[in-house]
Amino acid sequence: MAEETTTRTPLTGKVALVAGATRGAGRAMAVELGRAGATVYVTGRTTREHVSEVGRATETIEETAELVTAAGEAARWASAEGGAAAPAGCGTGIAVPTDHLDPAAVRALTERIDREQGRLDILVNDLWGGDVHVEWGKKMWEHDLEKGLRVLRLGVESHIVTSRYALPLLIRRPGGLLVEVTDGTEEFNRRYREPFYYDLAKSGPIRMTKGLAQELPEYGCTAVCLTPGWLRSEAMLDTHFKVTEEDWRAGCAQNPHFAISETPVFVGRALAALACDPDVARVNGQALSSGGLAKVYGFTDVDGSAPDAWRYITEVEQEGKPADTTGYR
Repeated sequence: MAEETTTRTPLTGKVALVAGATRGAGRAMAVELGRAGATVYVTGRTTREHVSEVGRATETIEETAELVTAAGEAARWASAEGGAAAPAGCGTGIAVPTDHLDPAAVRALTERIDREQGRLDILVNDLWGGDVHVEWGKKMWEHDLEKGLRVLRLGVESHIVTSRYALPLLIRRPGGLLVEVTDGTEEFNRRYREPFYYDLAKSGPIRMTKGLAQELPEYGCTAVCLTPGWLRSEAMLDTHFKVTEEDWRAGCAQNPHFAISETPVFVGRALAALACDPDVARVNGQALSSGGLAKVYGFTDVDGSAPDAWRYITEVEQEGKPADTTGYR
């Protein structure tokens, strides 16, 4: 793929792997990378022929790849209208069904990327799917052990397996970016995120980032951890709050602090901003949030706001104050 870049598609010529892109943050991050011109490999376990243990057949990796390509096409049209046409082929989504707990499957995935593209510039570990196994409200010794270990495999081991096989491709060229995705900022996650297995699963990516931030710089590469705020994912909307994106504020009747929530697009834009930043190495090893990065790069959510969810959760919700997003979005 050409090394050429344009103003509207600054990631033209770049290749990304978003591991865990079926829905939610992973899907949005893949789409925004595609909008910026990257070729994006999207992986997950739910396809149009198979549904993973998450149990949601309504989102598939094939659909994610189509959304990536559509965003890339829209960006190319916008570039052409602005007189700086992006080359054909940039902003393309490629779906590859992958179980990231299967080393052979992940090795085959990275070998395919190498064979087809000869490079990898952005690796996003957004692998999860463990909520269905978490037994909320139970002590460590009360929690089903098999389910707890499954949570750790999905939230930690899958990231390790993916990095093991993808990083040798990423470090071939200076400028590579590894993004570990978790839930919660480093400061917030210093408190106990009960139950026990969930706490370990969400602290793990932060520690993995710190370790790899020591190993990658000699190759000119960067590792960061990224968290969305209170994410209005598909499951959050229709399973937990029984609302849609169009009427999401109705969910505030159940929990008024839901007013600080954000769409997946917000963290997608955060990732794209990091990937487009030529000086991203300055944040090597850091745990970053969508709300915090919005202050740095100036992007907004789809409604034009910039919710700083983790600051709000810490200063308002955790302090028992009435819900009021003034000054937080």
